[in-house]
Amino acid sequence: MQFTKEFRNPALAKAAINELHRITTRDWVIMEICGGQTHAIMQYGIDQLLPPQIELVHGPGCPVCVTPLELIDKALAIAAQSDIIFTSYGDMLRVPGSHDDLFSIRADGGDVRTVYSPLDAVKIAQENPDKEVVFFAIGFETTAPANVMSIIQAKNLGLTNYSILVSQALVPPAMHAILGSENNRVQGFLAAGHVCSIMGYWEYPPIAEQYQIPITVTGFEPVDILNGILTTVNQLEAGNIGVTNSYPRVVNEQGNQPAQKIIETVYQVCDRQWRGIGLIPQSGWCLRNEFDAFNAEKKFNLSHIQTQESPICIAGQILQGFKKPDQCPAFGKECTPRTPLGATMVSSEGACAAYYRFARNRK
Repeated sequence: MQFTKEFRNPALAKAAINELHRITTRDWVIMEICGGQTHAIMQYGIDQLLPPQIELVHGPGCPVCVTPLELIDKALAIAAQSDIIFTSYGDMLRVPGSHDDLFSIRADGGDVRTVYSPLDAVKIAQENPDKEVVFFAIGFETTAPANVMSIIQAKNLGLTNYSILVSQALVPPAMHAILGSENNRVQGFLAAGHVCSIMGYWEYPPIAEQYQIPITVTGFEPVDILNGILTTVNQLEAGNIGVTNSYPRVVNEQGNQPAQKIIETVYQVCDRQWRGIGLIPQSGWCLRNEFDAFNAEKKFNLSHIQTQESPICIAGQILQGFKKPDQCPAFGKECTPRTPLGATMVSSEGACAAYYRFARNRK
């Protein structure tokens, strides 16, 4: 694609890197909120090309990684039942619960299926009226429209055997939690372009104003990310705050308003647990009461679930930018993609997975 070539152009990337070396005079800590950006940074070695004064830290923008352990264990309990077809995106299958993962459930005979869309799960429910079909509806704002559309379609089709297990997170409250922490080191943010394509960036100026930081909306190709970093450092060096859209080919200020309206018809804002971080008030979406018939948590008796995190996994500190993956004593040893202690090692957007895959600082 033409855009792909343009935004991987070595000359443009080199120009941005040279400009960063020219203008950077102080130490700056910048967080990329999205795990997709983290993987691109590691893949293209962007962190190794920056001036030594610029430190990139990795945020909680990996929906698989922040899905609470209790919800993973609930998914495992549902999937283990004999009359269930449990559907999920592929990168959820190896995420560890307290004792098992979805791959283990499938190996033991559970009907666990990978789908590429929640609408695929609706189709499976149509084709298997004698089975309960559950879709693991994870994601940030980006996946919400498709997830709620599956409910709308199932309702229109009169399906009574379809439900979703909701793990829908919101980015702005997480940014508040990070910036409001007494241990916060973040001085500038790269906002997630895919989230902003749905929600816009109208929610971000108050955050920039409250914490006196620059926020730059950017994409996922190397030139996108470098230009986002350059824009942020320019603002930091000048002492400016505010929000800049460096991803205008995809994002506008108000976002996709029809998608936002559809989300509001099915979801409502609620408090949410973030794995490794804890409770962040008003940081998630859950199903409205009128859609209880499609709520897997209410449809199945899961009150007996008790969770147990790995005592040596530091994923929570990594997701908040306090530590890097290679600072975990278990990284690449007890914790690998085959034997993960936390979701950050197996998710396609996890920071630990990025460090491991691209051999960054692996000891």
